[in-house]
Parts: sequence; C-alpha cells; structure tokens
Amino acid sequence: MAMTTASDTELRASHTKSLPYWEFVAIIALLMALNAAAIDVYIPALTDVGSALGVTSDNQRQWVITAYVLGFGGAQIIYGPLSDRFGRRKVLFVGLGIYVAAAFAAIFTPTFGILVGLRVIQGIGAAATRVVALSVVRDRFRGPKMASVMSLVMMVFMVMPVFAPNLGSAILVFGTWRELSAVMFLLGVGAFAWAWIRLPETLHPEDRRELTAKRVFEAFRIIFTNRQAFGYTLATGAFFGVLFAFIAQAEQIYTQVYGIGPTFTLYFSLVACFMSASSFANSRLVARFGTRRLSHGALTGFTLIAALHLCVAISFGGAAPFWLFLALLIPQFCLFGFIPTNFNSLAMDPLGHVAGTASAVLGTVQTLGGGILGGVVGYFYNGSLVPMLTGFVGLGALSLSLVAVAEGGRLFGAPRGRQV
Repeated sequence: MAMTTASDTELRASHTKSLPYWEFVAIIALLMALNAAAIDVYIPALTDVGSALGVTSDNQRQWVITAYVLGFGGAQIIYGPLSDRFGRRKVLFVGLGIYVAAAFAAIFTPTFGILVGLRVIQGIGAAATRVVALSVVRDRFRGPKMASVMSLVMMVFMVMPVFAPNLGSAILVFGTWRELSAVMFLLGVGAFAWAWIRLPETLHPEDRRELTAKRVFEAFRIIFTNRQAFGYTLATGAFFGVLFAFIAQAEQIYTQVYGIGPTFTLYFSLVACFMSASSFANSRLVARFGTRRLSHGALTGFTLIAALHLCVAISFGGAAPFWLFLALLIPQFCLFGFIPTNFNSLAMDPLGHVAGTASAVLGTVQTLGGGILGGVVGYFYNGSLVPMLTGFVGLGALSLSLVAVAEGGRLFGAPRGRQV
C-alpha cells in the first residue's frame, strides 16, 4: 500500500487534473450542500408539518430535523471502509440513490412516524456524500492547502442556509410542506448527474484497503490512537452541537421569543451570510496565520462571547432585546466559520492512507455526536434563550478542552517541528 507524503500538497492524482479547480470545489460543495438543504428547507415548515400530521408538541416537531441528523451521522462509519475498498465513486452513487429515493417517498408520507423514518433513511443515504466529499479533498490535498479548499467548499455550502429556508417559505406560500421533499429530490438527481459525468475516481488502486475485519480494525486503531486526529475529531463533534442546537430551535426563538413570524428566515439567512463570509476569509487567512492559530483563537472568542450573551440574556429575564440578540449572535457565528473547517483538516492531515475511514469516523462523531448534543440542548428549550446559550458556553468549553488534549496542552501554534 502506497502512503502519501508531504509532496502531495498539490494535486495528487494525474488523472484528476483535467477537472478545473473551480468545478472540483463546486461539485464537492454541492454534495455537502445536499445535507444543509435537507435540514434547512424544513425549518420554516415544522409548524405546518406538525399541524398536517397531528403533532402538537413544538419540541416533538424537531424530530423532522433530528431524525435526519441521526441517520446521517450514524451511517458514515459504514461508508468509510467501503470507500477505502471500492473507491469513492461507487459508494457516492449508492448513497445518492438512497437519498433520492427517500426524498421522493417523503412527498407522499401519510403519518409523522413514517416521515421521521424516511428522514432517517434519507440521512443514511446522504452520509455517503459527506464521507466521499472529505475523502476526495484529502486524496488531492493536505495541510493548509486542504484547509483552504475546505473553506471555499464551506463558503459555497453556507449559501444553502441562506437560500433553503427562504425557498421553503416561498414554497409554503404556493404549496404545502410536501413540495419541500420534491425540491430535495430534484437537487439529489442534479448532484447525481453532475458527479456521474464529471467527478473522477481519486483513490489510486494501490491505496485500496482490503475489506476484512483485520484491515478495518487496523484503520480504526490508527485513527483512535493518533492523539491529534482523534482529539480534533471529538472537539469538532462537541462544537457542532452548537450549530445543531441553533438550527433545531431557530423557528421557536425567532417566532415565539421575538414574535417575528414567517419572515424570520431572513434573519436566519443573515447569520448564515456572515458564516459564509468568514469561511471565505479563512480560505485566504489560513496560509498566513496557520490552521491552529486561527481555529484556537476563534473557538476561544466564540466561547467568551457566548458567556457574555448568556449573562446579558439572564439580565433581561431570559432574552436580550432583538437588536442586541443579533449584535451578539452574528459575531459568534462569524467565528464559527474559522473552526470546523480547520479542525477537519487538522484531524485528517495525518491520516491520508486511511482517508475514507478517517472521514467516516470524523463525520460520525461530528454529526451524530453534534446532533445528539444539539438535540439535548434543544430539548431544554423553555421559551427563553438561556438553555441554548448555556449549551453554547458548555459545548465551546468542552471543545476547547479537547483541543488542549489533542495538542498536549499547547494552543495557538503548531507543535515544535511542524508548521500547520
């Protein structure tokens, strides 16, 4: 088995050079954006889904989102070893097929329970896109270059939280929540066709790993015993709980706490725009300042602002005035754009020879762990911002602690002898 070296900072496989850089980034971004679409397009429709399918509890309606996240997070661990054995393309198209089929079936679902089940299946299919996307990027790049590419991917990816909720609201004006699944079906078909025609196989035949219990466990052992890789994997999972907690409660916070109504999606999109801008800034700054310095500083800043926001919310009886809420929330999520992308790169950097399995472990912990943590925070929603902001502070502190473990207690710079 050939192992990657530092020389593969540039394009790794000669047969992928024919794909323009911009198109490579766009395809990877679309594959990852399918997941944001499947989550965010439903945000303005949770009340309508509950009313149509007889669900009266606001917190129970969150299962439309949580079920997808759990399926998406749990299935990634399966796709990783498969992609290291059979290649990236075969695994990608199996997953996309499942995603498309579940989205189509959800259009006609008769009960809330069946809808939740189909959302789990849709997430299981989408898990392949996450594993393959990150694996393909690691096949071609490493180090700061990989972080820069993933930042551009995240910038495009973050357009979906801007676009999807507003698209969902527009669809609800002229139709019902069932048309939302039709939109996801069409997006999935489009991604399938584009990737089938243009995305080449990036895993070299000599790098394919046998699909035996011994080889799979060896890959997991490599990942779990690498302190940098596993530490950043856990830190990313903890921090993603912040995003899932916010997504799950966004409709309730904007409509119930602040009484904004259906136009709340515009404010949700505003926050996503700042996240996208910060991801773009990261792609430009990471080579200059390094992945560690940027991400560690951003995580520290996020946690401190979250603590300040919590104190302000408590002082106002549970929620700051809306203008102050936005003034504190926006810088928090600006800093968000500098964290997961760099953490992903730091986790994947030493694991190029088991990239598929590593991507699966990272994605499972990040999504399943983050989804569970975010779901727990969402469950404690009580009509105020206090539970969510308490979760933000706790998850930020937990993530920072895990980063310290990964780095042996040394933050804000590369370990001696490394410049990453």
